[in-house]
Amino acid sequence: MGHEVLARKWRPQVFDDVVGQEHAVRILTHALDSQRLHHAWLLTGTRGVGKTTLARILAKSLNCEAGISSHPCGHCQTCEECDAGKFIDLLEIDAASRTKVEDTRDLLQSIQYAPARGRFRIYLIDEVHMLSGHSFNALLKTLEEPPPHVKFLLATTDPDKLPVTVLSRCLQIHLHHVSPEKITQHLQKICAAEHITAEPDALSCIAIAAKGSLRDALSLLDQAIAFSGNALNATDVQSLTGTTGTAVLLKLLASLLARDGARLLADINALTQNGPDFDQVTADLLSLLHTISVQQILPSEALPETLRQFATQFAPEEIQLYYQIALTGRRDLAFAPTPASGFEMIMLRMLAFVPESHTPVKIKTQASAAPIHQKISIPTATVPIVTTSTVSHPTDWQSILPHLKLTGMTLALASHCQLASLSENRIDLILASKHESLLNKNLTERLRQAISDWYGKPMQLHITHATQHIETPASLQQARHEERQQQACGIILKDSGVQKIIDTFDATLDPDSIRASDSA
Repeated sequence: MGHEVLARKWRPQVFDDVVGQEHAVRILTHALDSQRLHHAWLLTGTRGVGKTTLARILAKSLNCEAGISSHPCGHCQTCEECDAGKFIDLLEIDAASRTKVEDTRDLLQSIQYAPARGRFRIYLIDEVHMLSGHSFNALLKTLEEPPPHVKFLLATTDPDKLPVTVLSRCLQIHLHHVSPEKITQHLQKICAAEHITAEPDALSCIAIAAKGSLRDALSLLDQAIAFSGNALNATDVQSLTGTTGTAVLLKLLASLLARDGARLLADINALTQNGPDFDQVTADLLSLLHTISVQQILPSEALPETLRQFATQFAPEEIQLYYQIALTGRRDLAFAPTPASGFEMIMLRMLAFVPESHTPVKIKTQASAAPIHQKISIPTATVPIVTTSTVSHPTDWQSILPHLKLTGMTLALASHCQLASLSENRIDLILASKHESLLNKNLTERLRQAISDWYGKPMQLHITHATQHIETPASLQQARHEERQQQACGIILKDSGVQKIIDTFDATLDPDSIRASDSA
């Protein structure tokens, strides 16, 4: 007999074996045991979370020869045929390949016939959202008045595409992502049964890479076994899945704690060699920072000793700042030249924004530093990075605006604003009422990013509408221009030659023809 993939071999056959969907199992169990059987069930959720598996167990429970219950016997001919996918009264339809209304009508014509062997004739329609509009109309009539011997089990990854008329006639159960902890526990159980030795970190990496899909986790476990044999280690699995173990992230935090720039770059370079998914690495780092922050507020002995130490060694405001930097940096990874350089800048930004009271950052020459993406030459020194004291920023909007290097519509928006308030991490502006049309999400985000870039830290930006006339850089510039225009007109009118022309030809001076220099 050939090898059977783990996802099929370990597919649950009873409700008790289903992992991570306790709420769905509870609904189905109560319905079966109390004989409150709906005629149409809709199972929704992302791929690999158990929609089709639950539908098959439900079908088996409804037709078990021992009677309807949440615990089918598993030994009767009906149960065995359901497990083998050969039960004649269970019709599984892939809606993705049968979207035409003719296919649906042919299918529904068989509904009038009684079950051949079972108690119910069950139609399991997978990816039901793929049916056409006409197919839904054909299905809808049957859903409104189904024969008593028919049950519909519908499954979809995209319930938003289903007509509300169909949704309203189904009992809907949404399946959740399976948590990494539950996936890891299930993988440990499978490895023990399959006589596979696996490091805990290796299984954790698989669980994280599966992103809530138990089926994907089992497929990845199959790949890992093919890659490493019957002994799985974290290094091989990380290389296979592109994930990062907790130990690597803890090394990065240790380098941050030591304020050692060279060591931090060396750690990042070593991480880059494994070709990880840097979006996932940043997400894992965010999760780790969150854990440390919670530990600082509510200490727990359940955490590993290293994390408990970091919670006492880092200041709470540092962890909060690092979290915000990582959160913003993850959003901007797509705009970086490469994901690796984007992640490197996230970590260097954390290193740069060391509070003034903390240990200075260690900066070494290129000769002693680890390889990085570009060659740099920095004199050997121990320099404290203190952003609040090294740069003197003006506090009025008129003076701030030229430093932001804005262009186009973003400059227009900023020019028609007035500074309302300015704090360490937030700036509030008031927009002149005549220019409210400039206020939109894209322009506001560009302005916020320009402000953050100039201040060298994430800044919040809030813009409100003015209720009365306000002075803005644009209005002040316009006032200066009009004043210079009037001065220029006065100088020209005093010119004797101009006066002679006006008198001779009864002429008038056109102010719009005069161009006064704003720099004059």
